[in-house]
Amino acid sequence: MLEQENTPQASQQEKQWFAMSATYGRELKAKTFLEQENIECFVPMRYEIQKDKKQTTTRKLVSAINNLIFINTTRRHIQDVKSRLNYLHYLIKTVEGRNIPITVPEPQMQQFITVCNTYNDKLRYLSPDEVNLQKGTRVKIIGGAFDGVEGIFVKVATRRKKEVVIMVEGIIGVMLTHITDGYIQVLD
Repeated sequence: MLEQENTPQASQQEKQWFAMSATYGRELKAKTFLEQENIECFVPMRYEIQKDKKQTTTRKLVSAINNLIFINTTRRHIQDVKSRLNYLHYLIKTVEGRNIPITVPEPQMQQFITVCNTYNDKLRYLSPDEVNLQKGTRVKIIGGAFDGVEGIFVKVATRRKKEVVIMVEGIIGVMLTHITDGYIQVLD
């Protein structure tokens, strides 16, 4: 679930994972800058086969979702960073008529990072519209590369079979494919 900001003072001083947009595909440029500033950040990546001018194919690590970057810092610090990177913007949600920056709870973010960092060719990134969470059952993966990861067993709009989706709610989901029933534990 997305975290709500409790008080202005608390949210200014506590580290949080902010979901942000680095416009015009500059998420990797922002990541490089943030890492030089010793600010923890995460850009979901995937391998892509590319051909050069000589038609030689290479496997290259690229951003999985254009413009998306997650930044773990305080609200005050992110404001300072935004003043230096004019292309960095909050992803927001509207709550009671106010635009609030989207933050992701630490456990949910760590699970998302764990799954994404496998660079598994079978991972598929989904928009919130592609996942029907109302009918989902919370599950935990037992064994294998995704051991301990919790997600939602759902029917995805474009797929015939049900799959396990790890959601960063309201922003993105990543679908794990080819998990047999023996490796899925239903959570209460």
